[in-house]
Amino acid sequence: MKNLIRNLAIGLVCAGATVSQSMAEEWRFNNFLPETRPESAELNKFTEEVNAKLGDTLALKIFGGGSLGLKNTDALRFLPSGAVEMSLLWANYLGRDAPALSSVFIQGSIGTVEELEKALPTVRDIYEEEFSNWGVSSVGYVAIPMLSVSVFCRDEPVRTIEALKSKKLRVWARDQVETFTRLGVSAQIIPQEEMYVAMKTGVVDCALYPALYASTVSLQEVSKYASFLYPMASGPYVIGVSTDRWAETDDAVKEAITSAAEDLWDRTNQYDDDFERELAAREDMVAAGIEWGEDFPEEDRAVFLEAVSETWGILAEDAGGNAPAYRQRVLDALGR
Repeated sequence: MKNLIRNLAIGLVCAGATVSQSMAEEWRFNNFLPETRPESAELNKFTEEVNAKLGDTLALKIFGGGSLGLKNTDALRFLPSGAVEMSLLWANYLGRDAPALSSVFIQGSIGTVEELEKALPTVRDIYEEEFSNWGVSSVGYVAIPMLSVSVFCRDEPVRTIEALKSKKLRVWARDQVETFTRLGVSAQIIPQEEMYVAMKTGVVDCALYPALYASTVSLQEVSKYASFLYPMASGPYVIGVSTDRWAETDDAVKEAITSAAEDLWDRTNQYDDDFERELAAREDMVAAGIEWGEDFPEEDRAVFLEAVSETWGILAEDAGGNAPAYRQRVLDALGR
């Protein structure tokens, strides 16, 4: 009888443990970036760190490469509604719903690490304020490297803005459409997951993309030529949680997430080897068959940056609301 009671007790303990584990809350984390991107590896590490801290309390499960079928342009709609518990967001993708966000920090407006480092604290503050207006709490950030943006083309090399005027160009954000339109270039937004097919089928002739990431979307398979156009600093990716969800989240879970997020920021907010990585990426592209041409001439790059500056001011005014004030706060941080 004693053995029976003892075995029954052990069985109940084990069953209780099993139930406890099965009842651990699960959070789905939507990552729209390709799984081959360096940032995805960092986000995976962030997820592992959160799970290690929380044990059986909460299981954070990351879904990479847009595998949940959620469009990054819809993030301000699906995240507060509870479609997922956590999502990566990028302000420049959110201009349809939040014009003020997409004009905080536009492509090409900052071209040096020194300026980027001056601007980032202010940009993070602005993101936190603006996302909160949409029912999203910014619980972490992922820094984006200082990138070198190049023009990749299918059929012939394009190394001047004049030559680009006869081509259809893929871009990824509204500010780029506005800037290139101002220069007389036909540009259209095509998501990166659709870019390969668009290039292969001739929907576009050329694509704007950083060489550092070109191999992750197989651009070397659908383009033959590339030339550098401009350096680009970017506002960071944001890790967002519905504000309502975050308010009801246990303090221990909040601490685990924010602690892991701080580690993630410290790991990614580093820019010392960005140029060396860029050169290595170009060499890889050449080895894969890309003909890497001369940079766009300095005069073209100067014209491009002037157009960027005009676009930034116009988009901020068009967006209205807080947008002009946000832009001015960034300019003040830059000392311009």
